[in-house]
Amino acid sequence: MAARVAWITIAPVKGLALSGLDEVELTEAGPQGDRGFYLVDASGRLVNAKGLGILQQVRPEVDAAAGALTLTFPDGAVVDGPVELGAELGTAFWGRTLPARLVVGPWSDALSALTGTPLRLVAAERPAVDRGRGGAASLLATASLAALARELGVDAVDGRRFRMHFGIDGVDAYAEESWIGRRVRIGEAVVVPIGNVGRCAVTTQNPETGRPDLDTLKALARSRAGVATTEPLPFGVHAAVAEAGRVRVGDAVEAAPA
Repeated sequence: MAARVAWITIAPVKGLALSGLDEVELTEAGPQGDRGFYLVDASGRLVNAKGLGILQQVRPEVDAAAGALTLTFPDGAVVDGPVELGAELGTAFWGRTLPARLVVGPWSDALSALTGTPLRLVAAERPAVDRGRGGAASLLATASLAALARELGVDAVDGRRFRMHFGIDGVDAYAEESWIGRRVRIGEAVVVPIGNVGRCAVTTQNPETGRPDLDTLKALARSRAGVATTEPLPFGVHAAVAEAGRVRVGDAVEAAPA
């Protein structure tokens, strides 16, 4: 079976629920609309769902044309409005300082009330990717998810746990790791995987509830022991975007010869 794009997900607000898409424009900075917003604490340090799993129950929707943001909360409450940018601030983002703008509106207070933690919603002034070396897109073979499910002794593992942009059907488990350093055409775009994605406790959380319910980390430690990797507990790869273009579910994926 030829390799194909199985699914596309982005995080309009980093740390909140993912959005599934039928197609996306993949730019050199990553999928359009991905991680345009994120959360920081009172000191300006990045906050994600690792310690605040309930954030994954908040569903964001961005209307770029209207300049509006909607958050739907677990109880069904909706907080929405036009996005107005306030003061500039430097945010601590995985060992780097990223410039951002405070988002003026009701969202910070609503998220703070939900979590019981003072949070501020900010808009990224440059792409807020976790890996500063150009890993703007991420890929994971669906066969890798199936292999992990077998290791865990469960029927299936929800790919949303790993918050990857593109799922790939039609290749063997962990085939994506063999693509590191090679040009990979995905739809109309070309990416070059540059490293493994190491995993953290967020992957133990159910993406619907935000509660830990699957020990993915121990399973990866067992099954991936001895694997050559750029990061511990590897699962999936991150890639630089060599050629921007449209990517659709069902598009062909083809790696250049090794």
